Amino acid sequence: MPTDLALNPLSASDLLSSFGTVGVLVVLFAETGLLIGFFLPGDSLLFTAGLLCATGAGRLHLSLPWVLAAAVVGALLGAQVGFLIGRRAGRPLLERTRNPKVARGTKRAEELFARYGPAKAIVLARFIPIVRTVLNPVAGVLRTPTRTFTVWQAVGGLVWTVGLVLAGYALGASVPGVDNYLLPVIALIVVVSLVPLGLEILRERRRPRSTP
Repeated sequence: MPTDLALNPLSASDLLSSFGTVGVLVVLFAETGLLIGFFLPGDSLLFTAGLLCATGAGRLHLSLPWVLAAAVVGALLGAQVGFLIGRRAGRPLLERTRNPKVARGTKRAEELFARYGPAKAIVLARFIPIVRTVLNPVAGVLRTPTRTFTVWQAVGGLVWTVGLVLAGYALGASVPGVDNYLLPVIALIVVVSLVPLGLEILRERRRPRSTP
């Protein structure tokens, strides 16, 4: 009983210890498909799950194939559900949101669409916490063609989930005892996950200067 009460939904290790592989699917579905899941730790959960597949820290033994399958299904299905919710509910869905983080994420998602267009915006959003939650309904509100959204959310979802899980697995398999330093390692991977967005922003800022 005390263990249940001590569960921290922001802790990847707590979620994995309590729910295992099923937790990966449920958390990613909620984070990418439901606005209320914006606070969930998608990046760190994926990386930690991959790392634990390699190390089997404590009494938790996760299977890499099952974790990959759960991550992909949760992320792709969640994004598609979020898109359909946005398409049916329309802009009032976003305007009713009172949470300031969700509001900022919505603004950022719309800026990504305006700057990069649907394809790049959908892929890049996977690597930005909160934005990856709200961009899916935003895409529905903006009437992004279903085929366009489905293709690019699948591309982004596969790169994000498989990339982070395998990165965690590779680190756990190659560095003995790395699971003892989970917090700094997770912080590093979250920072690294933002690199693609940073490079894209720098590239976009340089273009107007070289254009006559």
